[in-house]
Amino acid sequence: MKDHIWKRVLEIGNHICRTKDTVRETASVFGVSKSTVHKDVTERLPRINPELAAKVKRVLDQNKAERHIRGGAATRQKYLER
Repeated sequence: MKDHIWKRVLEIGNHICRTKDTVRETASVFGVSKSTVHKDVTERLPRINPELAAKVKRVLDQNKAERHIRGGAATRQKYLER
């Protein structure tokens, strides 16, 4: 794996653990696609740092569990602004 990819994978993993951001938010911060972030944390990170990968997985699982709440809040906000 190339050095810049290896470095990005670790930065993304640490960012997600630190901020509890979603894949979409993280992709925006790093200027890459959601697919790239997902591939980095599900395929590449476990090979580089399994311990960090486990922490990231817990955060992403939590985000997934809360997804329906976030969607409802966004919709409510959309209609309140009208």
